[in-house]
Amino acid sequence: MKKIQISPSILAGDFSNLGAEIKRLERGGADMIHVDVMDGHFVPNLTIGPPVIKSLRKYTKLPFDVHLMISPVHKYIKKFSEAGSDIITIHPEATENIKESIDLIKSLDKKVGLSLNPDTPINAIKKYLIEINLVLVMTVYPGFGGQKFISKILDKIKNLKKIKDETNLNFDIEVDGGINFENNNLVIDAGANILVSGTTIFKDNNGDIKKNIELLRS
Repeated sequence: MKKIQISPSILAGDFSNLGAEIKRLERGGADMIHVDVMDGHFVPNLTIGPPVIKSLRKYTKLPFDVHLMISPVHKYIKKFSEAGSDIITIHPEATENIKESIDLIKSLDKKVGLSLNPDTPINAIKKYLIEINLVLVMTVYPGFGGQKFISKILDKIKNLKKIKDETNLNFDIEVDGGINFENNNLVIDAGANILVSGTTIFKDNNGDIKKNIELLRS
């Protein structure tokens, strides 16, 4: 089994000092930095764009795990690549041609992720699994941090892991949404190997990031 990796979401950090927050995450043992990009259109919230990612790139060599919740997404992929993204994850509903968007991300020498909202079936991306590096399974409806974990999505994670094993593919299964110390082992047991967490990492145990990352991984 792949090592469990932790991708802390900077959406839960102190936005007035994100560079320092990223340094804290690096010292705390984070495997990558999860960056939630929202446009106020595809999801009901606004966050950050390429200039902010570019300004943060100098603070760490950890991979930037960039989740694009924007539509139409295709025309912005190159800008996020140039800003310093290492993994670019898009939603199938946000592009007119999934294959073209996958090919564009790959042509920019970035890892490709496809994300499944709670109501999006695996079949929406199944034929692309051979071409991508990561599937991001949302266990909340995207748009806001701090939402409650939707437990019925565990079956989707299990089914995705089953497909992965049966086809002998090597994509990562990442899970994002309400991940905490009560459900981390549930998603790991279901087949996830990358956990995204924001509030739990930054706030629990009096903000002890290293301890919180270790607890989520165990």
